[in-house]
This record gives sequence, structure tokens and C-alpha cells, in this order.
Amino acid sequence: MLHIHNGDSSASTLKMSDVAGEHLPFRENLMAGPTPQGLTPADWRSVRARFLAADVGHDEEKCRKDLADQDEALSRFRDHEEVVLWFEHDLFCQVNLIYLLAWFHEQQPGGAKLSLVCVNEFMGPMSPEQMASLFDKRHEVSAAEFQVATKAWRAYCSPDPEDIENLLGKDTSALPYLRDALFRHLARFPSTRNGLGLIENRALQLIADGRTRFDSLFPAFWKAESEFGMGDTGLWGEMKRMGQAKEPLILIGGLDDWRQVFGSKDFLNASFELTETGREVLAGRSDFIEVNSIDLWLGGAHLTAVNLWRWDEQNRKVIRA
Repeated sequence: MLHIHNGDSSASTLKMSDVAGEHLPFRENLMAGPTPQGLTPADWRSVRARFLAADVGHDEEKCRKDLADQDEALSRFRDHEEVVLWFEHDLFCQVNLIYLLAWFHEQQPGGAKLSLVCVNEFMGPMSPEQMASLFDKRHEVSAAEFQVATKAWRAYCSPDPEDIENLLGKDTSALPYLRDALFRHLARFPSTRNGLGLIENRALQLIADGRTRFDSLFPAFWKAESEFGMGDTGLWGEMKRMGQAKEPLILIGGLDDWRQVFGSKDFLNASFELTETGREVLAGRSDFIEVNSIDLWLGGAHLTAVNLWRWDEQNRKVIRA
């Protein structure tokens, strides 16, 4: 039996239980960076490796090799009688889940049965016994789940985010947590109000409310927006983007050189201060994109000054700007 986990935390926990099998942590963050359509597997790994290397400060060739090794490990799933996917409800998990379900749907299963554990709670804080208790609640992945996941992954990778909205207009109940997760994804698009997504706006508001150190900002952000499933490294990436802008929204202090600490946890010591531009943008009196332009991937959508989509918070829909 092979257990595929969305990261190392749940894999480490389940290993300590009495549930038999091998464990494969799926080490990707497909809610971040480019996921364009139409690439060969090799080109896909190159695109993802380039992003991941810049995102976490690792060597690009090492990232490419790690992704290739992971693909090779996945390709050996037929060596097992059963493969169990362990995933949660948040955006981070749901995006990785639809990728894997779409991938498995394209494979010849051989004799392997594909099962799913997907829960509306976080496995990280669970004890080995609590995680093991979920094992008997697994179910074999259905044709409906494969169908919804395949359509959802195609829409997520589309250059047109309206494809996601079109999907959300249909029945996605086979994957009960996907709908809310995809709305969370769309809320990351720049707001019509000030050019920032929900994550950046929440972080700026927390800083304005006094969470001026990362070690207090991240717990407060997680409490408010845990449904993103975003870890501290992911939030630090958003802070860097706002701090590195031509007209920065925040000043970052507490570090010798905050541009060079991405590969470590030194950013936990960072402190933040809103700039005047940051205060104006947060209040909706200025627009981040009008001030700084934009070059940002959200799934398959590459947002630039000439290819811009915005999120209409009031009507909960994306609009072409």
C-alpha cells in the first residue's frame, strides 16, 4: 500500500501509527506560481523548478531533479495494490488534489485501487491515532470525482479565470470542498477596490492593527484565513512582493538583508511598517497596480498590465480590466 500525503507533516504522523504501507509526501505548492496549459512533462518541470527556485531560494537544477524524482516515484504506483491520497479542505490541498486526480485519471491503473481520505480539518495537529482513525473512512475514487477534478484542473490552468467561474456554475459536489477553495483562489486576484488580493489586504490590515512582527502576523493571518492553507513561507513571499514593489507598501526591518533570507527561517524575525502608499492602498484611495504595475501568475492566468483580471468582491466574480 502507498500513502500519498500533501506534504511531510501528515506523512510523518501516519508513519508513527499502526497503518501499514509506504509513504510519499507530495512536495509541491501548485497554488503558487505558474501552472500553464499545454506543456510537456519536461517543460512543466522546468517552469515549476524555475519558480520554486526563486520562491524558496534553492538551486533551480536541484528543484528540477526533485520534481523529476517525485514524478518517477508517482509512476511506480502500480507496484501497490492500493494507493491512498490524504488531503484536506483548504486551497493548498485542493489544488494539489485536483492535479493528482487528473494525473491518475490519465494513467493505466493496472491492479492498483485509488482511494481518498479528504477531511474538513487539518491533519497537522492530529496524533498518530487520530490520523489512523481516518483510514477506515477512505473510499475508492469515483468516476464523478475523477471527472470533476479533471475539469477543475483544466480550468485552474486556463489563462482565462472565467473558466473557473464557468465550472463553479456546474455541479462540483463530488469533491465537496473544491467549490469554496476555488472561490478562495479567485479572491486572490487583484481587487477592483485597490489592486490587491484578499491575502495581501488581510496582511496589511493586520499590520495596521498592530501585528508588526512576522512572529505575530503569521499566527493572526492563519487564524483569519486558514482556509488558504498557506504556510509561513508562502505568506513571507507575499510580504516580499509588497516590500519590493517600485512604490513599496511596507518597510521590512529586523533582518540584515531580507532579500536573501528566503531559504532560511530568518524571516520569522522580520518586522513591518506600512508606508504612506501602503496606507493609501489599504484605505482604497490608491491602487497597487496603477502605482506599481503587475507581473503575477495565479494558476494559468498570467496577469500583466495588458492582460489584467480583477476580483469584484461585491459580486464575487472576476472581470477583465
